[in-house]
Amino acid sequence: MKTTVQARLDAASQRQLRQLVRDLGWSPSRVVREGLNLLAACHPTRRRKIIGLGKVDSGITDLGSNKKHLEGYRG
Repeated sequence: MKTTVQARLDAASQRQLRQLVRDLGWSPSRVVREGLNLLAACHPTRRRKIIGLGKVDSGITDLGSNKKHLEGYRG
């Protein structure tokens, strides 16, 4: 699926885009796509899940908040 995106660039961004197009020999579209890929890699949107979270019921309702349950524990 192809999507067309329009963007308003300030003068500095226009210069950077032109320079990258010249230096890399890529189209402006490819420069933008690669930039999106880099940004997405730096800022993952999916949260990692903890395997088994919420799957076990110890029967102790205050297990995570009552310090007496941690007495003698040396993790």
